[in-house]
Amino acid sequence: MKVTICGAGHTGHLNAILFKQVPGVEVSVLTNSTALADRRTAGDGVWQAETRDGRVIAARPDHVGTDPAKALDSADLVIVTQPAQARAALLNQIAPHLPWDKKVYVGAIPGFCGFDWLAAKVFSERENVVIWGMKDVPHIAFDLIPGHSVRMGGAKAELFVALHRRESAASGTALAAMLDRLYEAPVTLLRDYLEITLTPGNALMHPAVLYALIGPGAPWENRPFDEPLCWWSDCPQAAAELLEACDAENQAIRRASEARLGIDLSSVKPLQQELIEAYGDQIADARTMYTLLRTNRAYADVRAPLVANPSGPGFVVDRESRAFHEDIAFGQALLVTMAERLDVAVPAIAKTYRWARDSHGGLAAGAPAYVPSDWPEAA
Repeated sequence: MKVTICGAGHTGHLNAILFKQVPGVEVSVLTNSTALADRRTAGDGVWQAETRDGRVIAARPDHVGTDPAKALDSADLVIVTQPAQARAALLNQIAPHLPWDKKVYVGAIPGFCGFDWLAAKVFSERENVVIWGMKDVPHIAFDLIPGHSVRMGGAKAELFVALHRRESAASGTALAAMLDRLYEAPVTLLRDYLEITLTPGNALMHPAVLYALIGPGAPWENRPFDEPLCWWSDCPQAAAELLEACDAENQAIRRASEARLGIDLSSVKPLQQELIEAYGDQIADARTMYTLLRTNRAYADVRAPLVANPSGPGFVVDRESRAFHEDIAFGQALLVTMAERLDVAVPAIAKTYRWARDSHGGLAAGAPAYVPSDWPEAA
């Protein structure tokens, strides 16, 4: 089986290493970094991952390069790990180079931000392309040194995937078999892709923390941080409370979608329950959202996106981070649009979205262009 990973960031790097531990799996990595491709050619090409207990897992991807034709040649499974804002360009780039003589399974990890709608638009005339997505990343990954090493955090106890509505049950069975071969955690096939789109995750979590840290009236609204901090082990109480409000609104979108479309989205659980089920005994204190986030060992040491303050000492939030350009400009924008079309009030989500969009100044307004204009009526 040949797997092509699009993107050599945290998730792509770690997955490439883990997949190479499986006998008979060929791993190709498509990257837009010529430096990374050259480093693979010039050196031994070995990538490493450090586990929580200090072990080092090493592997050499079979191919690392910038040419999609070479990276995708004979691919069976294609995994997109690029952020949402880069996916449209990526899918259009790879579309001509995907195999034509067999089914090729193209999916995103994670599959949020309406990836199924985007892929269906790009691959509308490619019946042999099977569109899928994974609910969340299989492992936390951080402290990446591209082409060299990454640190591996907590693993999910179970993995969930979904297919675009156009795909067959047989394709779902084949996809699950491939992923079961690649991952240790069991893989469950969901019934509808909206179960991924509405899964509470980064589009709720990161904006809530940002708002509580640097939003109106927040402790660091107009001053830099003295030192780096972690997303979750340093998460303030105000962020956990705002996150709970946003999560409740996401559940309201879920219930309205069920009623309008006549489908069962009960797998979209409240965030606290989702995290407990995903990380289990890695959480030391699951009594409240606040204690859960701060004591989840799977989240330990994951740094918030801070950069050196250009105007003086200390640190400021990185305005180029995925928290803005993916979680807000795509994730939150999509939730706000879905809520409007379903006539669901989402004041907490809308508040964080409007603040982030307005304060950043460089984010596009409105939902991504690939969201069907006739959703949910034509769903």
